[in-house]
Amino acid sequence: MPKTVKHKFEIEHLQILDEDGNVDEKLEPKIADEDLKKIYETMVVSRVFDQKAVKMQRQGKLATFAPSTGEEAAMVASTFALRKQDWMVPSYRESPCFITRGVPLEAIYIYMKGSEEGSRGEPDAHNMPVSVPVGSQPLHAVGLGYAAKLRKKDEAALVFFGDGATSEGETLEAMNFSGAWKTPTIFLCRNNGWAISVPTTKQTAAESFAQKAIAFGIKGIQVDGNDVLAVYAATKEAIERGSKGKGATLIEAITYRMGMHTTADDPKKYRKEEEVEPWKEKDPIERFEKYLRKKKLLDDNYKEKVWAEAEEKVAAAAKKSEEFKAGHISEIFKYTFAEMPYIIKEQMDYAQKTWEEENNG
Repeated sequence: MPKTVKHKFEIEHLQILDEDGNVDEKLEPKIADEDLKKIYETMVVSRVFDQKAVKMQRQGKLATFAPSTGEEAAMVASTFALRKQDWMVPSYRESPCFITRGVPLEAIYIYMKGSEEGSRGEPDAHNMPVSVPVGSQPLHAVGLGYAAKLRKKDEAALVFFGDGATSEGETLEAMNFSGAWKTPTIFLCRNNGWAISVPTTKQTAAESFAQKAIAFGIKGIQVDGNDVLAVYAATKEAIERGSKGKGATLIEAITYRMGMHTTADDPKKYRKEEEVEPWKEKDPIERFEKYLRKKKLLDDNYKEKVWAEAEEKVAAAAKKSEEFKAGHISEIFKYTFAEMPYIIKEQMDYAQKTWEEENNG
């Protein structure tokens, strides 16, 4: 006889800090005052860095750049929750995550100029390089988590991706394996409303991306992605779950892409400005400022100082990146294989010859 199997489920939506800076004290995570200020300062630097990068790209000083304005809370707060031994696995929009992990600003700019000599942090920083192919990096994060589990190391892997990546097979495969293997992986989906020109409404028929976790036997939670405290708390809990062997977590951070997908994109061709306006009122930095004011951790003088110092730091980093001289073109072919395949050697020789002809007249 046929049977109907019904599964009931609910997805928690977490908000701790509202748009006016009011906090739910029962849910408020314990974060030291100095750390709260550090998070704020990092968000500000990230915003200024972002704005400068767009200008530099327009001037031909950087390659294509993916802005993060409006998504700083989802990136900075989650990365701040990581321990030193944990892994950060980015897509192409996570400049704020590298900044949070202490990577020099000029190194990020240099990398965006197309040079691998732009550092992604110290060798033991556990920062993976930028992954451009959409949805590919969740597999890397599961591999890192599985390796940590096999080696009995207390390490978690936090991987970032957008809502568009949830339509890629690699992302779903990664979640499936993380569920089966109970890896300490945190999948952070930045649901910023748009996958280039495809809106969330056309990306999935599901009511949330967080509910997709249920099919893979992992924990799913939706958070207000512009709420620093909610993002931090959800990430911290996910790390603790992984450390205790309880497996992976999928966090859907509801936020918004204030600017273009990348500097190669014109969002005015597919979305109306009136859609963007309400999100300006939800700016994560302004919301966090309201919270810090109520905690007596921010006043006008401190705010002005933070923004001024951020401008100085970013300007100095941009100048250093412009003065940087890349190494020989042959460098881009090295360090992948222990023994270079002949076909790569042929490409390197050709590139080297062409490079020398162009640079030596």
